[in-house]
Amino acid sequence: MSLDVLPIGKPAEEFRKYESEPTTKLQQCVKNFYYQQHRHQTVDFVKEMKEKWLKFNHAEMPILEALDLLQQLFDESDPDLEDTPNIVHAYQTAERMRELFPDRPWLHLTGLIHDLGKVMAVWGEVQYAVVGDTYPVGCLPSETIVYGLESFKGNPDLENPKYNTKLGMYEEHCGIDKLLMSWSHDEYLYQVLINHPTCKLPEEALYAIRFHSFYPYTKSGAYRYFESEKDKEMYKWIMELNGSDLYSKSDEPPKIEELKPYYQKLIDEYVPGNVKW
Repeated sequence: MSLDVLPIGKPAEEFRKYESEPTTKLQQCVKNFYYQQHRHQTVDFVKEMKEKWLKFNHAEMPILEALDLLQQLFDESDPDLEDTPNIVHAYQTAERMRELFPDRPWLHLTGLIHDLGKVMAVWGEVQYAVVGDTYPVGCLPSETIVYGLESFKGNPDLENPKYNTKLGMYEEHCGIDKLLMSWSHDEYLYQVLINHPTCKLPEEALYAIRFHSFYPYTKSGAYRYFESEKDKEMYKWIMELNGSDLYSKSDEPPKIEELKPYYQKLIDEYVPGNVKW
């Protein structure tokens, strides 16, 4: 986390709380979500999702039009966003980035769109294939993953000797970008952006978007044995996004319509035109 990022609304330790014995309806919903995600996300499942979504034939629309669809999305995995549509969080994150990095407009836009891949859920995808923390499939899950190894009970990859060891189907220091991550909005948006021929977001933005939900790596230091030297250099950009992503959540709603003209200018510069989804 950037040293400049301070939580809004509540202490840092009050964010990302996951109860093994849920005491609220929200916590029960979050636990149910992760148990489903961990049971269903396998190597084969991720490959099926890539085949389904990376044809980019679900819609064609500009960034702000797609972002408006997140008004319909309530993230089942997030213990900090009860009854808050994801579009609110998008603008909160962007405005926090704008406050912290006034001279880096590409970071403002990165904050705005970082969760835009969640539009898959609006188009009917199950949430366990869209939201939540990410982690590599094809190797033994880290104990630091939310709810631990117990939550992976019933996942067939844990019985497969090709996938149930520390390295699994990978090599040490192969690079984070060489891992097959659990399918999510992170990878989807990353692929959408690199498929868009006029996208001018820098590599740092694309990297941060692609791995901003990889909390076992960024929060707990898990999977460092897969890191390359490039990953070590790029790590700080994930953390800059994560700080504004996590700690901008508050009860104060942004004035979205007033903010749109500023962000439309950034979109026109960095991700112009109709985008294939």
